[in-house]
Amino acid sequence: MTLEQLRIFIAVAENQHVTRAAGELNLTQSATSAAIAALEARYGIKLFDRVGRGIVLTHTGRDFLNEAREVVARAKAAARVLDDLAGLKRGSLSLAVSQTLANYWLPPRIETFRKAYPGIDLRVTIANTEQVAQAVHRGDADLGFVEGEVDDRSLTVRKMEGDTLAVVVGVSHPWTEKTRITPKLLTETGWILREHGSGTRSMFETALRKFGVRLSDLDIRLELPSNEAVRFAVEFGDCATAISDLVVVHSLAAGTLHRVNIDLPKRSFFALRHKERYASRAEKALFVSFGV
Repeated sequence: MTLEQLRIFIAVAENQHVTRAAGELNLTQSATSAAIAALEARYGIKLFDRVGRGIVLTHTGRDFLNEAREVVARAKAAARVLDDLAGLKRGSLSLAVSQTLANYWLPPRIETFRKAYPGIDLRVTIANTEQVAQAVHRGDADLGFVEGEVDDRSLTVRKMEGDTLAVVVGVSHPWTEKTRITPKLLTETGWILREHGSGTRSMFETALRKFGVRLSDLDIRLELPSNEAVRFAVEFGDCATAISDLVVVHSLAAGTLHRVNIDLPKRSFFALRHKERYASRAEKALFVSFGV
């Protein structure tokens, strides 16, 4: 049974005439008759009786007509959904985003996308870079946005403009008196850092290696799983941290943190998607909206 056969059956039933139904459907009379005959033969039933020069539905035909109309109506509704999806009037996207991006980079971009495509439902989960990559790999998220580099051959990694790491201390820290610090001084203070798996931490480790300093050389007093926790701990303590300049821009302006003058590299952000999964129109529109 096909949708085309159902449409033909409904047209014949409503017109009670094969020729008129064929004209309405832009089909030949023989094709219309063949579709009805195929239905009857396939299920061993009689849908129409010939009465004089016309045809009328049998009792079985009348019962089947309601079902046929419902099936065709559902098919039309499904087609409208596909039209809406194709036109970005509805749909959904699941995003996994690392903390720095989720809190400081993503919000204005999400708002721009929502205004352009209000029918697209965006679901966002927040995790560290490693966890985001795993979510995209498993298919739990359609897209991932992270600040750390990812080594997973199943993922497409698209580079985006990023931020700069900043070494900051509280205003009572002795480094506030120095115009610049050397890499050697990094080992002479306590540190509060993000947890293992964080892109911010990974970037700082890379910078340390270029200075000839190992992470194990630092006096790490505390590891915390959020940027805000790290920032507050440093503001009210005597330790240093390395963190995204996006996180501390307002604290620096308010004078609750001091940025230490030391050369740290600018880092890129990255968009992740699984190579083997279909890229929907909503996903492509999101990349355009985000300027990626």
